[in-house]
Amino acid sequence: MAAAKATGYCVKCKEKVDIKGAKEVTMKNGRNAMSGTCPKCETKVFCFVKG
Repeated sequence: MAAAKATGYCVKCKEKVDIKGAKEVTMKNGRNAMSGTCPKCETKVFCFVKG
């Protein structure tokens, strides 16, 4: 997972951005996701990971 850039949708900027400070988290239902911040506006960005 570290080799690929994590991208997510920033609701504030209304565009897809590379997640800054991305870390993999596991949701309470067992699904994997990436969480971090938008490099432009510092808003929290979240995306689900396939697999």
